[in-house]
Amino acid sequence: MVALPRIVVAAPATGQGKTTIATGLMAALTRAGHVVSGHKVGPDYIDPGYHALACGRPGRNLDPHLVGEERIVPLLLHGAAGADVAVVEGVMGLFDGKIGGRGFSSTAHVATLTRSPVVLVVDISRSSRSIGAVVHGMATWDPDVQVAGVILNQAGSPRHAREVADSIHLPVLGTIGRDPDLAVPSRHLGLVPAAERDEARHALDTLAERIAELVDLDAVLALARSAPDLDADPWDPAREVAASGTDRPVVAMAGGRAFTFRYAETEELLRAAGCTVVGFDPMVDPRLPDGTAGIYLGGGFPEVHACELTDNVVLRRELGAAIADGVPTVAECAGLLYLCEALDSSPMVGAIAARAEMTERLTLRYPTMTATTDSLLTRAGEAVTGHEFHRTQVTPPGGELGYLGPTLYASYLHTHWAGHPQLARRFADAVHARG
Repeated sequence: MVALPRIVVAAPATGQGKTTIATGLMAALTRAGHVVSGHKVGPDYIDPGYHALACGRPGRNLDPHLVGEERIVPLLLHGAAGADVAVVEGVMGLFDGKIGGRGFSSTAHVATLTRSPVVLVVDISRSSRSIGAVVHGMATWDPDVQVAGVILNQAGSPRHAREVADSIHLPVLGTIGRDPDLAVPSRHLGLVPAAERDEARHALDTLAERIAELVDLDAVLALARSAPDLDADPWDPAREVAASGTDRPVVAMAGGRAFTFRYAETEELLRAAGCTVVGFDPMVDPRLPDGTAGIYLGGGFPEVHACELTDNVVLRRELGAAIADGVPTVAECAGLLYLCEALDSSPMVGAIAARAEMTERLTLRYPTMTATTDSLLTRAGEAVTGHEFHRTQVTPPGGELGYLGPTLYASYLHTHWAGHPQLARRFADAVHARG
């Protein structure tokens, strides 16, 4: 049995202030001297970036669709190793999950799997006593979900806040007024990543101060400490993959402002498989890391930084030559766009005979895909869970999974390798063979 104080921060719907308050709680508790582990329900990459900034340690995702129900508690314990408390930010509304899945992968699902008390964030700006009915319904809808406290957001006045609080039968842990300075800027795919905001750390300091003033942190900690012990072993990447030989070939992993989307466990699995992971920034670095034997291009926003990517001609040429020479390469979503001949009017690497362009339509899917042929990562007939989230299209579109071959996997599908460690193992094996 493992003791881990923890809470899940949820809301009745998207747009209630859940991310702001969850991140603020992480930052405030960290600045109060606690070691805090930040987690996010669902596949989102952006919120964990803010969690990492708030906690000073990697933000983690908990998604039953991506990794399987059985791995949720082990991944929580792995991510929270050495922490005093874990704060898990939910996704969408408390009971909203995979479409057609009856709440599968919802915040409530993860709260139930982890046996975590829920703090409900409610935007009260357009109602008063009716909030009591909303909270009552959320708290009693599913007896397996313990809604144990409420934080009121967007209060118009102290009088308004009192009227709402009097209608709620659960402890009100804090009340936050209307403050536009606490909002995080957004754009076409949601919030702007923390790595792209130079002022993010200063804004987080302000948020932490406000949350510490307006929320009863001692009450939040008491609630977290009421969570029962967990009967599971922490996830261990070394148990999932085995190192191949004694050499440690280099995997060049894209980073910087254009490539901010990747799960922390991806790098941990590659290191456990005997690879040396070295970061590089395709916007500014003139060449690949020395000894590169594998390339990992994750997700991000190449469309926002297309000019800088295009201007780095020397690196684009080196990347194209490396891929043509058979260096094992994984490219997810943004990585796929970067490897095309062009993104809108901006020349890209040209390793794939296709062009990418922005579209008005948002593609948002949570699929299970079945490979039709063998490739660098997948085997024919193998099912892989993942997610897609983009406003682009690639022409021609490639196969069902994308542009696949024995040394290339370029796809719109984002995968979490902790849920499919065989993908990490196959990539690492190819890198070792190359190195």
